[in-house]
Amino acid sequence: MKGTIYCVRMGKGRQHDFRLFKESKTSFHPQLNVKADRGYQGIGKLHGNSEVPYKRRGKQPLTQEQKRYNRSISQERVVVEHAIRKLKIFRILSERYRNRRKRFGLRVNLIAGILNYELQN
Repeated sequence: MKGTIYCVRMGKGRQHDFRLFKESKTSFHPQLNVKADRGYQGIGKLHGNSEVPYKRRGKQPLTQEQKRYNRSISQERVVVEHAIRKLKIFRILSERYRNRRKRFGLRVNLIAGILNYELQN
């Protein structure tokens, strides 16, 4: 189902997404094609069947073919970005969390469950 949230991982404090991914030791099926954003440069070492957009190197602009490739990945990833946006609407991820840290993961998972329920209806 499009936009369904399957897994939510949290770290302590501010942490880069890719670092959190590596520390969580989450693995994908080898045949699953993973499309990640530019922050996941190096995911190819952990999962061979992955695609990451090209980055501009220094002052060298991207070629037209590289721009087309980046656009195709972005068009497929937009569903993921919309799911992240829906989580941030609840403001638990977009602002400072001021309640018990112990319950943060539970609350994020509950919100993800609510969003998944809304998608089904």
